[in-house]
Amino acid sequence: MSLVAGSAFVTGGGSGIGRAIAEALAARGAAVAVFDLLPEGGKATVAAIEAARGRAAFFEGDAGRWADVDGAVTAAVGRLGALGIMVNAAGILDGYAPADELTPAVWERVIGINLTGTFFGCKRALAELAPRGAGRIINIASVAGLIGGGGGPAYVASKHGVVGLTRQLAVAYAERGVTVNAIGPGAIPTELRAHSTRILGRDAPEMRGIGGDDAAVRAITPAGRRGTLEEVAAAACYLASEEAAYVTGHTLVIDGGWTAR
Repeated sequence: MSLVAGSAFVTGGGSGIGRAIAEALAARGAAVAVFDLLPEGGKATVAAIEAARGRAAFFEGDAGRWADVDGAVTAAVGRLGALGIMVNAAGILDGYAPADELTPAVWERVIGINLTGTFFGCKRALAELAPRGAGRIINIASVAGLIGGGGGPAYVASKHGVVGLTRQLAVAYAERGVTVNAIGPGAIPTELRAHSTRILGRDAPEMRGIGGDDAAVRAITPAGRRGTLEEVAAAACYLASEEAAYVTGHTLVIDGGWTAR
């Protein structure tokens, strides 16, 4: 399986699913730009890639700020070469806070990073990919993009939005050679709860939900276990490959059967 030509840009590449995808793409030969709001994680990803003899560079920024995304992609292309793959993995949780408890500040921040940030990444990538008539965009959604029980109102709304955005862009840009797909992970072990709390700061709600409860995960997942970061990264590499040229507008669910119930 060969990746589409060009460098890769991964938002949220400093931890969890973003880091796993960045490392997997680098292992398959892509030069990878790692973009993250938290610099220590992003630099650690780059160090791991370089230790494995890959090529990578870190760019600090907020996925929910157009100027940050625009500037980082411009700098990454200048340093690593023409863009071929955009992965929008930056995201935070709302802690399953119910609507009557969710503050406007948390709503705006979750939507801003998860949905607006995904749009910004897609928009900036399309400026590079569409004129060349080739490229891959991969958006990280969630089972919460397909069902109502995968998070609180901000998280569920943002991830449903990512799925809808993916479909619309896939239809709009298929004739120009750009595929746009999403991945919908289920219960995957990451540091997302801790990072969400840090990013939201004093506005952060308690991080509730089944993700922190192994028994609850086993009960809701027919496979009886959590998925792995490597399983999600492998799916991303397929969607970024030449072999996936006819796959677009799809949300590849990796959830051990959770949403099949």
